[in-house]
Amino acid sequence: MKLTQLFAGQAMRLAATGLLALSLASFGCTSGGPAPTKGDAHGDHDHGDHEHPSEGPHGGSLIELGNEEYHAELIHDEKAGSVTIYILDSAAKAAIPIEATELTINLKHDRMGEQFKVAAAPDAGDPEGKSSKFVSTDAELAEDLDHEGADAQLVVTIDGKQFRGAVAHDHDHDHAH
Repeated sequence: MKLTQLFAGQAMRLAATGLLALSLASFGCTSGGPAPTKGDAHGDHDHGDHEHPSEGPHGGSLIELGNEEYHAELIHDEKAGSVTIYILDSAAKAAIPIEATELTINLKHDRMGEQFKVAAAPDAGDPEGKSSKFVSTDAELAEDLDHEGADAQLVVTIDGKQFRGAVAHDHDHDHAH
């Protein structure tokens, strides 16, 4: 009889220890709402040493590439039916010439997916074999960027590493920059 009482006592202590460990392990957890979304990815670091410009040096909208390793600037000229993309540094101020001959824009609208190539068009200061400027005169791309609910993503390879960035396009502003 003493053996069963001893066993029962140890089982109770083990169960109590397990419950205590479980409650301590979940002490910091919250269930008060959904997990935070990535959003603009700017809230997770100190803003003291740099700014976050709202537009690029050419007046276009900015696309973040990587964890602000690079930026791209998109200029949509409706009148010319063109889309120009500049590859910029982490501060979104200086052009960064890259070896790519083209960039890709993956675009979804009306439940359809399309892929557009944006060809290198080196700026005057770009070194031989590199480009910081890419241009598309594909009227369909220029038009599709304006579709309500269009979801576009820029894909670019820089120094052998692929970057993707969401193209946030303002449908209410004047596109001819």
